[in-house]
Amino acid sequence: PCWRVEQFVVAQECTRCSGFEMKTIPACGPTGFIEKINCASSHRDEYKSCRSAALEAQRFWNFVGSALGVAAAAAALVVLRQRVLDRRALEKVRKQIESI
Repeated sequence: PCWRVEQFVVAQECTRCSGFEMKTIPACGPTGFIEKINCASSHRDEYKSCRSAALEAQRFWNFVGSALGVAAAAAALVVLRQRVLDRRALEKVRKQIESI
């Protein structure tokens, strides 16, 4: 590809590939997004795989949300387990006091 060895100008910003483009343009394969570039020396138009900033941000916030959800569930389980253990300990102390 000319963009690896030459300077280039981005002719079209990073956009999602259509179903037809996915089948016909090999650059769509890795990420599902392409940008059209124009190489300066050879004056060729080519497509380059790219990453969408909006998609990356959405994936990041999905990860943060799921991590917070897992943390909240774990904290709730810890609190519930602690209550069960506290009840058992109080019951054990109560039985020991009654046996005296």
